[in-house]
Amino acid sequence: MGWILVTGAAGFIGWKTCEFLLSEGARVLGVDNLNDYYAVRLKLWRLEKLKKHPDFRFLEVDIENHGALRVLFETFPVEAVINLAARAGVRASMEDPWVYYRTNVEGTLNLLEIMRDRGVKKMVLASTSSVYAGSPLPYREDLPVNRPLSPYAASKKAAEVLAYTYHHLYGLDISVLRYFTVFGPAGRPDMSYFRFIKWIDEGKPVVVYGDGTQARDFTYVDDIARGTVRALRPLGYEIINLGGGRNPVSINTLIEKIENLLGKKARVEYREFHRADMKVTWAEIGKAERLLDWRPEISLDEGLSRTVKWYLENKYWLKDISV
Repeated sequence: MGWILVTGAAGFIGWKTCEFLLSEGARVLGVDNLNDYYAVRLKLWRLEKLKKHPDFRFLEVDIENHGALRVLFETFPVEAVINLAARAGVRASMEDPWVYYRTNVEGTLNLLEIMRDRGVKKMVLASTSSVYAGSPLPYREDLPVNRPLSPYAASKKAAEVLAYTYHHLYGLDISVLRYFTVFGPAGRPDMSYFRFIKWIDEGKPVVVYGDGTQARDFTYVDDIARGTVRALRPLGYEIINLGGGRNPVSINTLIEKIENLLGKKARVEYREFHRADMKVTWAEIGKAERLLDWRPEISLDEGLSRTVKWYLENKYWLKDISV
């Protein structure tokens, strides 16, 4: 029995995807470089959960390191790759675009080249709704997405295109998943919902860039992980949205929901809208239903309730996490 290689295994989506794979009886080889883009403590918390499972192995490896990756493939019989290792974050990509290209583009290229060489045919590649900037709503996979608003979005589009090239030239079977605003317990602390929970609970000002009417298609992490695992099936080359598929929810509404769950009022400070941000995201998910038999199951209200519960249970150490 071979291994499923999950890159970015200590990340938010990577951790939950590993959990789903392990629950289905897979052997999972997780790699992550444990970079300090956000608190490493949170990544180690997730890894502690995974390491309790006997069919999980973890290696601290950077997908930018072609040599280390090659040794890994030579040592373990990898059957498929789920590439979730990525630098995320729109604004941070403007401050250091180089690291985004090294990880999101060159890292993906390293994996594709080694897969071609080793005869590994299947990759699931994480992409983002950010590539849809300027497109008509709801976002469909067949829309041209040639106007990325940030180096982050551009790097993800580049990875998608590279993946198509390797499908065309070498027959690799690649499912590209465009994720829409993933949320849930133990999420990234730079995400708005995590910040809002922490700021409201601690009585600090809630900073919103724009007037708060910008809206997102929030998708619970368990739903995302379930769809990611289903995308391991043979599909050829497909781009598939994984999103809530419901009407987008505004940032102001999100804040109200968190206020109600915490029983506390927010002090909101509105600041200038960031030109690299998107006003609205909204996924058309019919393709995921057809190809993956997937649809989201956890509502925003239920997901936020679980997330706030997790936050309150872990507040004793989350108080030291920078957002």
